[in-house]
Amino acid sequence: MKCPFCRVDNDRVIDSRASQDGSAIRRRRECLGCNRRYTTYERPEETTIKVVKKDGSRAPFSRDKIRGGLERACWKRPITSRQIDATVQAIENDVYAQFDTEVESRELGMLVMEHLRDLDEVAFVRFASVYRQFNDVQDFFEELRPMLAKRPPITPR
Repeated sequence: MKCPFCRVDNDRVIDSRASQDGSAIRRRRECLGCNRRYTTYERPEETTIKVVKKDGSRAPFSRDKIRGGLERACWKRPITSRQIDATVQAIENDVYAQFDTEVESRELGMLVMEHLRDLDEVAFVRFASVYRQFNDVQDFFEELRPMLAKRPPITPR
């Protein structure tokens, strides 16, 4: 590590400790050339996952895009920002746990739908209708059939 003051590449570590909730190591160093002290941080290199789109192009995975899609699907639904944040984090965790370098947009969409189904059924259908490009009422019905089968029958009054 070169000293930021004299540019000499000769120092010693005085103190090391965990920093930023354990995601980095903070090191206090002393330059053996000019005897000045400075701080460095060591962090793991973050891998960037690419999303392979339908046309074959690749774009970096973006949690902001996931959040935007969830917010549009959950518009005017009784869902808090905290719930959306937790869902985005869960999706991101699943992506980094299941994929190394690339994920197909189709698989990413399916992952989002799995989490949305648990969060809110109306938001799930909204997202699915855009993602799967429903063309008619039959497409909606086919998507709703498994959810309707799980519900107890409604008895008339």
